[in-house]
Amino acid sequence: MTELNITDLDLISENKMFGGLQRVYSHPSKVCNGVMRFAIYLPPAALNRNKVPVVTYLSGLTCTEDNVTVKAGAQRIASELGIIFVAPDTSPRNQNIPGEDDSYDFGSAAGFYLDATEDPWSGSYNMYSYITRELQDVISGNFPEANMNRQGITGHSMGGHGALTIHLKNPDLFKTCSAFAPICAPMSCPWGEKALGGYLGTDKSSWIDYDATELVKKSPSSATLLVDQGGSDTFLVEQLKPELLQEACDKSGQKLTLRMQEGYDHSYFFMATFIEDHLKHHFNGLS
Repeated sequence: MTELNITDLDLISENKMFGGLQRVYSHPSKVCNGVMRFAIYLPPAALNRNKVPVVTYLSGLTCTEDNVTVKAGAQRIASELGIIFVAPDTSPRNQNIPGEDDSYDFGSAAGFYLDATEDPWSGSYNMYSYITRELQDVISGNFPEANMNRQGITGHSMGGHGALTIHLKNPDLFKTCSAFAPICAPMSCPWGEKALGGYLGTDKSSWIDYDATELVKKSPSSATLLVDQGGSDTFLVEQLKPELLQEACDKSGQKLTLRMQEGYDHSYFFMATFIEDHLKHHFNGLS
């Protein structure tokens, strides 16, 4: 990996929490053609120069790096376990692309964690390469306490889709995986059809690489996927379709723990309830 100097990062904020430090940085991004932001929580173990595992969290539609940082309560358990918790933004910003800010489910804050192939999006909407390559270089080059050989990935909704697909394509990079209310089969739901069609074009064969249900059929990983889904989630039937992921995992032999949490919705109240379980899932898998 190409090492960066700490001066390549601009510190936007720093707050002490549970003995660790919650920071937000910005940095220049080549693959996203502009300035990107990410949040990073450094637990006390990292501040004491110990090598610790890293869990990357991918947010959902309309979000920035702030949503999980402020609402999910991940820092307490990350501090107890000794985990660096990284939360990148959800898309490039300020690209001056016509229509990029017109809708909540396409364009700004809706990068879908893929590499776009369609103009004008392909010049900057490359969140897959950002997460799997460029952000890797940023973290490894600037945070020596991060054990890059012990990484997990998680996310919510669109970010759950991202976590599942990125893990399934990179099981040696992100060795553990979990998701909250993920878009399990984007080829079969309105959110996914809009995003995949817009970013990748009309040839649906190119969409398969960004659909967890399709990926798990051909390349299951050796990890156990942990998925929590709220039973009262208003997006469950039309957009999320965890039953399709369960069916595909059953057929392929992919280990999946799908937990339907009755009465919970799509919000960060749901996530805050189960974030401890997810971080423990990653910690145990990375130990």
